[in-house]
Amino acid sequence: MPKDNSIMSGQKEPKENSPTSVAIMVEDIVGCKWSMRLLELVAGGCSRPGALLRACSGLSAKVMNERLRKMIRFGIIRRIVFGERPPLEVQYELTPFGNRFKGIIQEVRRLQDAVDKGILSESPDT
Repeated sequence: MPKDNSIMSGQKEPKENSPTSVAIMVEDIVGCKWSMRLLELVAGGCSRPGALLRACSGLSAKVMNERLRKMIRFGIIRRIVFGERPPLEVQYELTPFGNRFKGIIQEVRRLQDAVDKGILSESPDT
């Protein structure tokens, strides 16, 4: 039985055919430094598994594949396989949903930067 970190973190596991809520996706991606980094790299055009692994010092192939599979399951990225028999060429790219999701992540990052710099006002009106 494959491990799913969402069960360990107290999140409810969605039923097989039910869509995952965007809030759970954001929590899952933002809460994982490797998912964030991999999403940034794929969005920036880094598409080959070897290049992704080299760009993430300290990331193991196993963890990278787990994170990529999770983002594929969420519909954020797609895996494209070229070739009929080994050696196969594999690339990853953002889906249209992934491009929209990237905007959410960028906004979360901008908000965090504002909080870190203390430039948020006390009142939401100003």
